[in-house]
Amino acid sequence: MNLENFSLKNKVALVTGGTSGLGKMMALALARAGAFVWIVSTRDNADEAISEIEQQGSEGAFFQVDVTNSNELETMLSHIYGVSKKIDILVNAAGINLRIPAEDLSLDDWQKTMDINLTAPYQLSQLVVKKMKENDWGRIINIASLQSQRAFDDSIPYGASKGGVMQLTRALAQSYSKNGILVNAIAPGFFHTKLTESLFQDPEKLKVLAGKTMMNRNGEEEDLFGISVFLCSDANSYITGQTIFLDGGFTAQ
Repeated sequence: MNLENFSLKNKVALVTGGTSGLGKMMALALARAGAFVWIVSTRDNADEAISEIEQQGSEGAFFQVDVTNSNELETMLSHIYGVSKKIDILVNAAGINLRIPAEDLSLDDWQKTMDINLTAPYQLSQLVVKKMKENDWGRIINIASLQSQRAFDDSIPYGASKGGVMQLTRALAQSYSKNGILVNAIAPGFFHTKLTESLFQDPEKLKVLAGKTMMNRNGEEEDLFGISVFLCSDANSYITGQTIFLDGGFTAQ
């Protein structure tokens, strides 16, 4: 194995939800490996993330977009291709978890979750694949969840969407791996993000969750770096259609 295969130098990455949480962590990982990183979000709060990307010795740019809006996605891609000419890596990290009790869920809650967590990754992947196929190379990473495999309270639409992400990953891989476009998902355990903020404010809950892993701890930012770079690089040449559970053994017990 040539260690240069782990380098993302001269690669262009697009990370949705890249201004915070797991998206930001993965954007920094790709930047550390040498990629130029486009981060996109609904909110114009990218200055800190871009600054941290530059601190990794790489470059980045921001585009404000609603990932559920088809017209905005096409405008965004036209802009990115005009500047960077290509997208080698797509990370679909934008997501929501409304945490509403089952009896209080509305159809709007369900639809909003599906639109952001499942439909947006599908649509953006389909759009980006068109250009990736021209280069016979691409990497797509979706964000699955522990709930792709098991259930938690107050998360019916989130769990259903993340189960869908796991199958979407397989289906996209089946369609495009022959074109050199490898599609995988990362299913993280409990990391400190905006979606898990309430848990991380409760030391007792955190202790219980950590105790359910084989390593007796919850996820830390550095835990995402290695797998993110590996799956997006030439070092990964034969893994596709898989969901990697990055959870300290939580789901393996």
